[in-house]
Amino acid sequence: MVCTLNYTDVIQKALKTLDKKNFAFIIHSGSFPAAPGENTGFGSINSNGGKEVIDFAKGIFNAIQLGPAGKTKSCDSSPYTGTIFSGNPLFIDLKQLTTPEWNNILSVETYNEIVEGNPNKDTNKTAYSYIYKRQNEALEEAWNNFKVNGSDALKKEFESYKLENDYWLDKDSLYEALSIEHGNDYWPLWDSETDKNLFNPKSNEEKIEYSKRINEISKKYSDTIEQYKFVQFVLNKQNEKTGEYAKKAGIKMIADRQVAFSDRDTWAYQSLFLEGWMLGCPPDYFSKDGQAWGFPVMNPDRMYNEDGSLDEGGILLKNLYKKMFKENPGGVRIDHIVGLIDPWVYKAGKKPRIEQGAGRLYSSPEHPELKKYAIARLEDLDPELEADKEKRVKTLSKEQIHRYGRLIEKIVIAAAEEEGLDKDAIVCEDLGTLTNPVAAVMKEYGLQGMRLTQFVVPEKPEHPYRCRNIDARSWAMVGTHDNEPIAMWANSMINTHEGYLHVKNLVEDLFADCDNKDDIITQMTRDAEFLKQTKLVEIFASKAENIQIFFTDFFNIYDVYNRPGTSGDENWSLRLPDNFKELTPINLAKILKLAIIARGKAFAEKHQDVINELSNIE
Repeated sequence: MVCTLNYTDVIQKALKTLDKKNFAFIIHSGSFPAAPGENTGFGSINSNGGKEVIDFAKGIFNAIQLGPAGKTKSCDSSPYTGTIFSGNPLFIDLKQLTTPEWNNILSVETYNEIVEGNPNKDTNKTAYSYIYKRQNEALEEAWNNFKVNGSDALKKEFESYKLENDYWLDKDSLYEALSIEHGNDYWPLWDSETDKNLFNPKSNEEKIEYSKRINEISKKYSDTIEQYKFVQFVLNKQNEKTGEYAKKAGIKMIADRQVAFSDRDTWAYQSLFLEGWMLGCPPDYFSKDGQAWGFPVMNPDRMYNEDGSLDEGGILLKNLYKKMFKENPGGVRIDHIVGLIDPWVYKAGKKPRIEQGAGRLYSSPEHPELKKYAIARLEDLDPELEADKEKRVKTLSKEQIHRYGRLIEKIVIAAAEEEGLDKDAIVCEDLGTLTNPVAAVMKEYGLQGMRLTQFVVPEKPEHPYRCRNIDARSWAMVGTHDNEPIAMWANSMINTHEGYLHVKNLVEDLFADCDNKDDIITQMTRDAEFLKQTKLVEIFASKAENIQIFFTDFFNIYDVYNRPGTSGDENWSLRLPDNFKELTPINLAKILKLAIIARGKAFAEKHQDVINELSNIE
């Protein structure tokens, strides 16, 4: 019989056969390729290169998982330290500003000069420091031209945008003005204590004084403030246009909410943070002193009122999530969900170690300073375990679980529902330490976590990242933006004892009906390509309803996007090459075929027609 289905039809049929609801392509916005003659030094989903990726993904993927979209600093390209409300101006497609749609507010000459001057225009790497400076210059030109030549319609839209977003935009733009006033954009270094605390008054007198100062700065730097707001308006308008384009292609966008607050956010909302405490991770195998992230911690006393309603801190977070769900109807990935439910906190200036006062904010009833926030009681703790151990809280009542989950229920889920979405629009990054309270909250509210198969511990038969243990309501993947490509991982496993243990488990889970298991083990322990392919088969053969794959893994790019703990222009710089369509991606049809076969003889026989169709297109 001649197959009449095209490639994407067969792929979708196979994904449905394997009970996959979502297949997401992971790529951060800066990593998008550029169309010919449009490489400014940084990627954007709003660019023509971004649209080419959407067109490519159409029919194969139904979602694109983006990275955090906040404004980053000139000295730090990490998207995970960006602002929580303001978008990253680097994501603005300058090309569009040279067109009549935007009243040609950016000259073609300026645009071409930026493209021509890009030091990385012939590589698949961003030129962060270069484009950060040039993008700002181009947007200043666009603003000055907009004031003179912008259409009445666009100016009316701009005014409406400012009113709709004043609850965050006014503070963020004022910070920009103060950064110029003080000659740097790191507020702890500002000379004026008044300017450091404009939104953190301690008395009515200070409130009056600070209000006068806000008016003074607003008048002095009115054009700077308006320009900041204009840039956010342009970005928002482009994002909306791209969202409509993606929707027509059957692609939904999934946003990424980082656990951090930027300097700008910390300054604007410092009255809502727990003074003297920072968020981090406890010591573990990888870090004997723990991870001192230096991120502020929301003050529990400012999150909720006595009647259970949201206080100012809770309202802030809910507004944030409402904005994210509204702009990204595909959902939101929450980075480090532990930080919302059972955060590890440490004293500012100290290491995140127990002996230096660190502990879990809501699980430390024995701690002299944190016990006032404890949900777990002394009798709920295992006295044999220290404060940093996952299983330390051994008992929890239903009421305690709901107290741990208040932020999830009253803020995150409530925000999703108010924007017409359900809890399946919430993707929880729960990799690494997962304490009993976090596990209990996720189970209680039916939240979807992640299963990263590259991190499976092969010596533990019941490890949750192993194929046969992956639950249906989860997102499975071989790696994220923080991992080496699966090909690199596979190469490191060849002819090693650890690799043998991984291979043994894979053969048990995926080749159960094969008579030559020993031969397969021998081959896979020596053949990196076979091991890599099998790790990809594993995520599709698993029960996980949702699959994610990072762009390096899909396109067989043997390079790393992020090396945790490193900084500078080289990190976070990898892009999908401009000629990505000429690359050889993974053989998805073959992988899906093998995943169906791996489900067992009976399953394969039942779906032999799908196997045949996949064979015809692989």
